[in-house]
Amino acid sequence: MVTLPWTINPAPQIQEKRVTLDGITWESYQQILHALPQKRTSHLTYDCGTLEITMPLESHEWASELIGLFIRILTVEMGLKLKSLRSTTINRQDLDRGAEPDCAYYIQNQAKVAGKTIDFTQDPPPDLVVEVDITHTDIDKNRIYASMGVPEFWRYNGRELKIYKLEQNTYLECDRSPTFNWIDKEYLYGFLEDAQKDEVEAEIKLRSFVQQVLKSDR
Repeated sequence: MVTLPWTINPAPQIQEKRVTLDGITWESYQQILHALPQKRTSHLTYDCGTLEITMPLESHEWASELIGLFIRILTVEMGLKLKSLRSTTINRQDLDRGAEPDCAYYIQNQAKVAGKTIDFTQDPPPDLVVEVDITHTDIDKNRIYASMGVPEFWRYNGRELKIYKLEQNTYLECDRSPTFNWIDKEYLYGFLEDAQKDEVEAEIKLRSFVQQVLKSDR
């Protein structure tokens, strides 16, 4: 039995800016997408004629960066393979949908895409996608990523993590990650709490804890 090394205090909700445009064709979405600079903080999500542009604030960027680090630490300590896409645009003209997640990863299918530029019309979708939505979004992101066939989807709202597993083309919420099924959500909450004080110390602490858990399970 490994003792949880954290005291959990959920982070407060902080606003972020969103603009939603309706009646946008796929061609117009592509024109807007390509007119924007490659290096930008805004994220675009397109769903069958509706385009949402999100301008994330510090709390959003911080959470997505730390959740990404959390996933990387778990992957490394478990000895798994990984290909990160971060916020690479996932465009699917056949679905009339496009998205720029906060984090996206190939883990189970890493070998199929290692060393190549992804073609989402031919290659499998990412195995795990993370979206941080600090405030309400009118876009049904569950529907978007389910239609793309993403097997596992994490959503974090600044206070709570929800984990979804794809079953028969729809997401079912589950208590634990299908990829990291030995991990409790409290581990992430505790890691984020520690990282507010010192990210380096939080990483060291998490790695030590994960190694201890994995060693005890062997």
